[in-house]
Amino acid sequence: MASHQQSAVSTEEQQATETAEPETALETARRQLERAAAHLEIDDSVLERLEHPAKVSEVSVPLERDDGEVEVFTGYRAQHDSVRGPYKGGLRYHPEVTRDECVGLSMWMTWKCAVMDLPFGGAKGGVVVNPKSLSDGEKERLTRRFTQEIRSVIGPTTDIPAPDMGTDPETMAWIMDAYSMQEGETIPGVVTGKPPVVGGSYGREEAPGRSVAIVTRETCDYYDYPLSDTTVAVQGFGSVGANAARLLEEWGATIVAVSDVNSAIYDADGIDVGAIPSHDEEPEAVTAYATETPDITRISNEALLELDVDVLVPAAVGNVLTADNAADVAADIVVEGANGPTTFAAAAILEERGVHVIPDILANAGGVTVSYFEWLQDINRRKWSLERVHEELESEMVGAWSAVRDEVESKNVTWRDAAYVVALSRVAEAHEMRGLWP
Repeated sequence: MASHQQSAVSTEEQQATETAEPETALETARRQLERAAAHLEIDDSVLERLEHPAKVSEVSVPLERDDGEVEVFTGYRAQHDSVRGPYKGGLRYHPEVTRDECVGLSMWMTWKCAVMDLPFGGAKGGVVVNPKSLSDGEKERLTRRFTQEIRSVIGPTTDIPAPDMGTDPETMAWIMDAYSMQEGETIPGVVTGKPPVVGGSYGREEAPGRSVAIVTRETCDYYDYPLSDTTVAVQGFGSVGANAARLLEEWGATIVAVSDVNSAIYDADGIDVGAIPSHDEEPEAVTAYATETPDITRISNEALLELDVDVLVPAAVGNVLTADNAADVAADIVVEGANGPTTFAAAAILEERGVHVIPDILANAGGVTVSYFEWLQDINRRKWSLERVHEELESEMVGAWSAVRDEVESKNVTWRDAAYVVALSRVAEAHEMRGLWP
């Protein structure tokens, strides 16, 4: 089981971090850029360009509600960098979508695509709306109008959106249809994450969880943790957490804890995760399973993060590992399934304590990687089998993990820093080779 000699950052540093306002996605992305640049020799002009998005589109999206009233929503599409290929990134429907959030997340997508060596740049967008307040018809009308408003900045060789918070494969099908109708031909490559019947790829929805499992397996092997002797706790049982847990269990690991939004369950002898539906299959299924299984131990989501396990996979939401609980994390390895589950202060504490944190831009990059496969299938009009998707994803993930491992070893840096070094070096080299248009 896991054990550590605990240490912490200075009290002053912790207090400063904890009392400050939460860091925005844009501030975090710029800080990560600067930290990675410190390990490389990169021209200042390239860094200056990478601190800013290439373009941000802000549009008004009028929607006729079911009762006949017209409401106007704000939509964004931030495009960060396209030096390595078309922009790529999700579209989210959420009431807290902002311009700066889209810019920051588009920068993360640039790094994620680069660390996977995909020929894409980063983008992100969304509409400021609570999707739960929309009927199915309203969501479709909103999507089609939003597509029209941003049609001039998206396209299969320009910017390829994908699902994100509040959107799904059906949303992508509406975007593809709306765009295709205006272009006068069917263009499935304008978006990824579509249903397979209209050009989507097999294996796309489970890909982020599958990549988390692959990266966990490779990391455990590197640190000499045989999966058959490895205990794993997974926070969040949505698509990422459930698929990662099921695959790791299939490979021999013991999943001792999982959770949903309401509660977590724990069994030191292992949980049959295959018997629990994911959140997508049945919301709050973990809670229901706990009710139906009297012998299982119910714990809080917070307690799950502090269990004495070999591997912790935070796969629910961001900012769950903080300065308040990082010193109590008892796992030896943390694999980030969610986006941004570890705050800057927590990362510093975990680093000092010797906890190996595998960052989200590597661990959950299976989603954008299979999106790339989908895009290839669409532009070539040739569908891949699920087996081929799995084989290609395995190859890409192991290759990316190996490139990051090489930087960990050669520069003696954390896995997070190594991932950003790999990504930034590729983006910077491309900028230097292409030069600056006068």
